[in-house]
Amino acid sequence: MHHNDPSTGTFTLVGDELDLSLETGEVWWGGAVDDGGSMPFGAKPFTRDLAPLPGTVERPPSNQAGPLLLSSTGRVVWSERPFAFTVEPGRLRVSGRDLLLGRGGQNLREAYLAAAQRFFPASGRTPARELFTAPQYNTWIELPWAPTQDGVLAHVRALLDAGLPPGVVMIDDNWAPDHGTLVFDPARFPDPAAMVEQLHAWGCPVMLWVVPFVTPDSATFRDLQDRGLLLRDAAGEVAVRRWWNGFSAVLDLSNPDAVGWFTGRLDALRATTGVDGFKFDGGDARDFRLDDRTAEPAEPVDLTERWARVGLGFSFNEFRACWRQGGQPLAQRLQDKPPSWGSDGLGSLVPELVAQGLLGYAFSCPDMVGGGEIGAVTGEVDQEFFVRYAQIACLAPMVQFSVSPARVLDAEHLAAVHAALALRAELLPLLLGLVQAAATTGEPVVRAMAYHEPGTEHVSDQFLLGPDLLVAPVLERGATHRDVVLPAGHWRGPDGTLFQGPAQVRVVCDLRTVPRFARVAP
Repeated sequence: MHHNDPSTGTFTLVGDELDLSLETGEVWWGGAVDDGGSMPFGAKPFTRDLAPLPGTVERPPSNQAGPLLLSSTGRVVWSERPFAFTVEPGRLRVSGRDLLLGRGGQNLREAYLAAAQRFFPASGRTPARELFTAPQYNTWIELPWAPTQDGVLAHVRALLDAGLPPGVVMIDDNWAPDHGTLVFDPARFPDPAAMVEQLHAWGCPVMLWVVPFVTPDSATFRDLQDRGLLLRDAAGEVAVRRWWNGFSAVLDLSNPDAVGWFTGRLDALRATTGVDGFKFDGGDARDFRLDDRTAEPAEPVDLTERWARVGLGFSFNEFRACWRQGGQPLAQRLQDKPPSWGSDGLGSLVPELVAQGLLGYAFSCPDMVGGGEIGAVTGEVDQEFFVRYAQIACLAPMVQFSVSPARVLDAEHLAAVHAALALRAELLPLLLGLVQAAATTGEPVVRAMAYHEPGTEHVSDQFLLGPDLLVAPVLERGATHRDVVLPAGHWRGPDGTLFQGPAQVRVVCDLRTVPRFARVAP
């Protein structure tokens, strides 16, 4: 069966199995942002199941994902449902339901645009502009588990007094007495409306952390249980699931009444306290089961998707886990990162930001500067690492701090972070233009080199902001130089030096250097 549309390519329904011979030099991106470090697929064997069965070794992705594969030669694989795939030298095998194979053009960008226009068209909207125009400040690392009204105000005041610009403040986990109650704990937040009013006066919008979990045996739990709004397991009992905070019941996100109850609580918080929006954490497919009893038919990924849809009602939003929400006005954070220079930490940021963009999640954030994995982000901070992380984040769509730079950095390293923020301010018109374009065209803000430059498919430690600004961040500890791959054309380095590509050039780096090259007319 063929579907022909000149703007979205030609797609053929191939059934539940696809066994494809790869074209010369063809490599692939897509599936799960978690796998960004392995993209592009094709040089060595790689396997991913986007919805593995419970009890198997593999776990579902814990970041954004989608049933999409894109190739460097313009081909597209899509399904409305999750699939498993294996890429090995010469072959791509996909197993799922109602798989579509198409060709969007002759390169990665044409493949992406065809897929986006057909399967996840841009909504025309962006998340709140304030999420992009200034840094975000999350309380997670500085006030873990037990934030207080006084603590939040003192934390933000210290940031502003250190010269950091006002920005969105996210009050993280445990501001409420129980998960699911969705009211401030009066012992720790005696007057939340006054706190929000003060933060607003300082120029800081306010967001609250929320999850679809409900503390068992709380008053809220008993009420929701009686109303049939909680997820039930295969035996028909209320499901109690283990997550990173312990054990909780879960809202049945397939039930419109459960979603209505939840959004009603969020609306009440906005009305009574003045908060601007919410950080939607959790909602991972791993928290649901195929045999759960849901109000409406839903597989685990469908419940992840329903969780994301809740965020569409709030312009101030953030998600870490998403399914099939490409093109939507949702802020998407990478999963919590450790303070590591390796492929799990700093080395993962560029590949995973690129992967987010190629799955349609353009409004991205490379986690909290310095890492947000609380079990690892303790003790003395590697100040050089913190600076290099900040430099990447400052050239991403969103930059978020949780560790306070003023607390952990000496004067030299703090000045380097301020220099990165100044560079962001200089480039903000470009970034905001790309953000707005993403809302209308769906194109990523952070783009793979190969998105505009075929032949650079395996350059995964550089990225493009639009077609004309190449960024090659410093990723090595103690680096005094950085090798950069320049595509064909004329490029101006940060010191004004002109280069002729294609070429590999070596640039000198100090602590404040963020190697970047602007395309110039010949």
